[in-house]
Amino acid sequence: MSFPEIKLRENERLDDLMFKGRKIIQNKEEFCFSLDAVLLAHFPRLHKKDRVLELGTGTGVIPLLIADGVKAVEAVEISPVMAELAQRNMELNGLTEKVQVSQGDYRAIEELYRPESFDLVLANPPYRPVGEGQLSKLSGVARARHEVTATLKDVVRAARWSLRFGGYFAMVHLPERLGEIIVALHEAQMEVKRLRMVQPKEGRAPNMMLLEAVVGAAPGGMKVLPPLIVHEADGSYTEEIKKIYGLA
Repeated sequence: MSFPEIKLRENERLDDLMFKGRKIIQNKEEFCFSLDAVLLAHFPRLHKKDRVLELGTGTGVIPLLIADGVKAVEAVEISPVMAELAQRNMELNGLTEKVQVSQGDYRAIEELYRPESFDLVLANPPYRPVGEGQLSKLSGVARARHEVTATLKDVVRAARWSLRFGGYFAMVHLPERLGEIIVALHEAQMEVKRLRMVQPKEGRAPNMMLLEAVVGAAPGGMKVLPPLIVHEADGSYTEEIKKIYGLA
């Protein structure tokens, strides 16, 4: 595909998504996307009629990866800097008619979207409660990694408000928080139905997990998928990761 003239600003770089020729601008002083976002984009089963909402889009990488498989994507981002960057990335890739980026705080989700108006919600939320671990000196990175601007309950509440009955919520998070995540989802009328652990290497403990919950589903019946292994013993990517990254 042809791209409009790309004008990078200070501290910005242009990366190749290795997906349908798409490019993404990232700000090195803010939080750049990583493997967790890419894995989340490939986890849910997409349908052509789906209306999708992403909570906390960052650079907009997930809409860039899923837009072709759904009807429309709404992406909300609290940081004005990142929201503008995500919008520029949609313009760069010719997706402004399919993806709508909004700057806003999903803790006030009622002010942003109508209730139960989406089929699928995705979130790559802050993983760690404030006070756990070392906050990065970069404020954008701190917001992305720690629950500075949104807690787990905030994310779950926003997802439930947005989803229709029978809708799906897909999220990437830390395995150590699975128990409280299941409880928070259950309290919001959502039940986990698919779960996949992500291991850095064969035989290593998982350091990420992908889960999918359904609004209004009965408890139980969770399908635990085989673990996703990221690296071979020699440090190279596994074949599955290569396919996800467009390297195979």
